[in-house]
Amino acid sequence: MKRTVLIAALVTALAAALPAVAATPVFKGTVGPGFTISMASKPKVAGKTKLVISDKADSHNFHLTGPGVNVKTSVPAEGTTTFTVTLKKGTYKFICDPHPFMKGSFTIK
Repeated sequence: MKRTVLIAALVTALAAALPAVAATPVFKGTVGPGFTISMASKPKVAGKTKLVISDKADSHNFHLTGPGVNVKTSVPAEGTTTFTVTLKKGTYKFICDPHPFMKGSFTIK
């Protein structure tokens, strides 16, 4: 009887922990105001990732490229855009297309 209760408790604990492990990580990026582009923190591991981009200027965009990824916000638009991408090993670069001196990067190992 004790063994059955212990197994049931273990299964319940694992089931409760599974959604937390499977959650897609979220990273935030910002472009504008002014001539700024950044990511608050940058991904470090491969896998499915959500990018929430806050575009605060209609003269800029946020364009991310890398292995298998090419996503961007629109230049005349402002607002928040969410992309779900699958990151692989390699280097990813983000840039403002109209102002290429606004740039950054991160590497997945």
